[in-house]
Amino acid sequence: MACSGGHRIMFLSLRKQYRSAARTNAGLGLHLNRMRSMSAFDTPWDLVRHFDADRPIACCRPHLVRQAAKWFLTNFTGETLYAVKANPSPWVLKTLHESGIHQYDVASIPEMELVAEHCPGATMHFMHPVKSRAAIRRAYFDFGIRTFVFDCEAELDKILDTTARAKDLTLILRVGVSNQGAEMPIDGKFGAPHYDVPRLLKLVRPLSARLGLCFHPGSQCMDPFAWAVHMDTLSRYIDDSGVDVDIMDVGGGFPVSYPGKEPTALERFPIVIQDAFDRMPLARDAELWCEPGRALVAEGTSLLTHVELVRGNEIFINDGAFGTLYDAAHCKWPFPIRLIRRNGEPSVRLKAFKLFGPTCDSADVITGPFFLPEDIREGDVIEIGTLGAYGVAMQTGFNGYGETVDAFANDTPWHSVYEPRVFNVSEKSTWFSTI
Repeated sequence: MACSGGHRIMFLSLRKQYRSAARTNAGLGLHLNRMRSMSAFDTPWDLVRHFDADRPIACCRPHLVRQAAKWFLTNFTGETLYAVKANPSPWVLKTLHESGIHQYDVASIPEMELVAEHCPGATMHFMHPVKSRAAIRRAYFDFGIRTFVFDCEAELDKILDTTARAKDLTLILRVGVSNQGAEMPIDGKFGAPHYDVPRLLKLVRPLSARLGLCFHPGSQCMDPFAWAVHMDTLSRYIDDSGVDVDIMDVGGGFPVSYPGKEPTALERFPIVIQDAFDRMPLARDAELWCEPGRALVAEGTSLLTHVELVRGNEIFINDGAFGTLYDAAHCKWPFPIRLIRRNGEPSVRLKAFKLFGPTCDSADVITGPFFLPEDIREGDVIEIGTLGAYGVAMQTGFNGYGETVDAFANDTPWHSVYEPRVFNVSEKSTWFSTI
């Protein structure tokens, strides 16, 4: 994909992983259509000058995904599980697997099928706290999954009944924790209440070959000491239960850089987590796990959108709230943005715009404001960066829109959190001082 002497882009058609998958094995398996090679271009600018796409283009950069994988494998001392939901694209799974990520957090049968197809020999963990009996059955008996998460006694009973009370289970109790340090809190839906954790630990210990605890500090958690606070809290519950815990899974939430959401140096996070792990009253050979999704793939994709119409301070583009820009619209998430013009130079004077997506729904709007050249016009291309996580994975196909085309690039257009920085572990968090 990359040629010496320039940034080479291999242009491929994307077959939407779930929606376009052909059913095989009497409707039980997923078979993904092969991606078709088309053309090569030197830069994103060269691409848009020579190719007029009706669909938005996902500009994928596998080398940045490899860089993130290498960072976690080098700096995080425990096991790194990729949270497949962040981006289930086959090229992402293959890139991570080839980079040394061999364990995967899956939450559904289609995710299991994708990992089984594209990551041979990988270990999968069923980390969804609420699962159907059919999904548990297939996970255990068809995919060889032995790790299951629960957050209440009813879900534990379901797992035990469906696996015929198997003796080789790794059962992990998810604990509800505050997401105060996260830019996108996700607490409230999953997690055992703290008062019930010691009881559940004592209940499950004799029923599992290995026992673990997990939590999630929230998406884009900006403060590494959030993990330490939660781990110290769980230590008290382990002491209260009096049981041996074999696995401490600190979840995901590791941040990347977005406009106005610049995290502290990423090197802080594994240092603080390891320090907290060393203090925990765990079994002697206990394992430390993490489940990054966003942090592994966010930097690996940008989106090239086509300007269909400019009306005052409103720009109509061919992606939006029901496509790759779901988070930008519904969560008001900020992304870096720039204009690419096929011919000529745009104005240096900027103007505030809002974006409308391609559907007929008036909710298909991203308010911004986005500061772009004031002379932006039909036919221009807007590149929106850091969309590798919860981008293509969120496409709905509503109103006939949403499918993207993949282009593979070798450039590095946006700021990366994986630049070396210096961290002193004695530094203290600011927001945690108020708790």
